[in-house]
Amino acid sequence: MAKFYITTPIYYVNDKPHIGHAYTTIAADVLARFHRMQGDETFFLTGTDEFGSKIAEAAEMRGMEPQVFTDNMSDEFKKTWKALEVQYDDFIRTTSERHKNGARLFLETLKDNGALYKADYEGLYCTGCEAFITKKDLIDGNCPNHKKPPIHIKEKNWFFKLSEWLPKIEEMIERNEIKVAPAHIKKEVIGLFKQEISDFSISREKVSWGIPLPWDESQTIYVWGEALCNYITALGYPDGDRFKQFWPVDLHIMGKDIIKFHCIYWPAMLIAARVPVPRQIFATGFFTVDGQKMSKSIGNVIDPLELEADFGADAVRYLILSQFPFGRDGDIARSKFKEKYNADLANGVGNFISRVSAMVEKYYDGRIPAAPAKEAQTQEPRFLREIEQCLRNADVFTPLQLLAVEIGALNGEVQNEKPWVNFSEDTKEHFSAVFYRWLERMRHIGWGIRPYMMETSDKIFTLLGVPDEGAKRYEDRRRFGLLKHGTRLQTIAPLFPRL
Repeated sequence: MAKFYITTPIYYVNDKPHIGHAYTTIAADVLARFHRMQGDETFFLTGTDEFGSKIAEAAEMRGMEPQVFTDNMSDEFKKTWKALEVQYDDFIRTTSERHKNGARLFLETLKDNGALYKADYEGLYCTGCEAFITKKDLIDGNCPNHKKPPIHIKEKNWFFKLSEWLPKIEEMIERNEIKVAPAHIKKEVIGLFKQEISDFSISREKVSWGIPLPWDESQTIYVWGEALCNYITALGYPDGDRFKQFWPVDLHIMGKDIIKFHCIYWPAMLIAARVPVPRQIFATGFFTVDGQKMSKSIGNVIDPLELEADFGADAVRYLILSQFPFGRDGDIARSKFKEKYNADLANGVGNFISRVSAMVEKYYDGRIPAAPAKEAQTQEPRFLREIEQCLRNADVFTPLQLLAVEIGALNGEVQNEKPWVNFSEDTKEHFSAVFYRWLERMRHIGWGIRPYMMETSDKIFTLLGVPDEGAKRYEDRRRFGLLKHGTRLQTIAPLFPRL
């Protein structure tokens, strides 16, 4: 049995989850569900990043202790993922003892392997980025991301010998030993090696809200020095059963704003610790909301829980992931969600299923009609094979386009066949084959949407009288002709009522 280990970034808990967090997490959930359907031994990790200056400041602003604040915020993420039907296998918190112990052990291994040294550091630090930046990065004296001036730091820190590993990391990325995707992100990462990349500090001298260095408790581990370790500490690094089973990771997914840390820093640290590197790192793009950058001051920060209350979890998952190609920059057209919901879901898949099932009830007493043996033996839906190929390549956008085309074609067939006009005793045999094919396509649609909309998929299978269908192996169920003649269709509520 193949294994598949997929991760989201761990999300910074300085505020509640927004649609950007939901986009990445739902995409990872779709891929994890697909691999489970394929029979792969799958492990899906998400979690929260809870240390650092920015967290301490956010807690202080709310009059809370950092631990109480992070407890509350991590619960907000868990609540959101539950509402959106995200089925993770583990939720790692960097304030947990298992993470702190694992991160300390990893850093000790780096030190024992000669990958760390102590030196004076003087430079600029952006609390918003939790990153050291240079003067040439600034725009009018401000961090380009947070529009605020960085603070000047002068202290003695422990450094990681990143420069020692840069040529090897670059070569591994060039040769796809570490696959970086999409292609334009790989090109961007390769471009980073042409710039000056210095050894980086893995500790801070004056940050109290962090994990103390095990050999120098006057220092805490720099947030990026320990946060990246979550991908292995969650598995029980270095000798846990899960670590032995699932590492190296098959797919890291994160926003492209943190590709330097994931594509350069993290592989270098792993090599220095003699741990295998990630197999693939995939970066999502930036997006705007209704053409504007998401901002509290504008008031366009979208709360995923509000979306779920308006549309339901399955619809939200569809609406978010169908906006633009995965891995590209794009726009979330929040103002058009209702229009898209009605067009794609209510008038699309919902309309096809309700019309066909109603006509089967009318013309065949609600039972699946017989299909010609030859048709049952020869037809297999190409769109399911194409969806499978897309999801194997971490493309969560194109399958929704393929489904929309298939559903549109089926609704067109219903209009062309006009059973409400043409059905008679003379045409009953013809329509028996037609309705059987439409019902089988319903089942196939249930499989196609299953990683995205599990509840809707289950409802379709229940309607068709095969409620256990979803527990079966995907590749064995995509064939044509598996519905049994005479099976009674079941009554279900409308899948997507018009809004």
